[in-house]
Amino acid sequence: QVQLVESGGGLVQAGGSLRLSCAVSGSIFSINAINWYRQAPGKQRELVVSITSGGSTNYADSVKGRFTISRDNAKNTVYLQMNNLKPEDTAVYYCNADRRYGMGSTWGQGTQVTVSS
Repeated sequence: QVQLVESGGGLVQAGGSLRLSCAVSGSIFSINAINWYRQAPGKQRELVVSITSGGSTNYADSVKGRFTISRDNAKNTVYLQMNNLKPEDTAVYYCNADRRYGMGSTWGQGTQVTVSS
């Protein structure tokens, strides 16, 4: 089993910053990658950034230069630092774990990020 709990969302003005956290528990070594997705009302869920177990990262073009993913292995936590936030960043942000060997994926409950203009 893998469990994910997101936190850190909130309301911020355009140009501000937030840091999201994804606390990971369970079978940590079964995880191939941790992903941050987001979904705005009426929109499809989109991949924001991923980080593999080897540390490779991949960012969506819309957040490059503004968002940074990192992890603290001692705390079993993955972070998403979001700077220079824009109204179009408003969405529910979800942490997702891809597991190895066909064991499926796990989703957190999501955390709301609202950016006012």
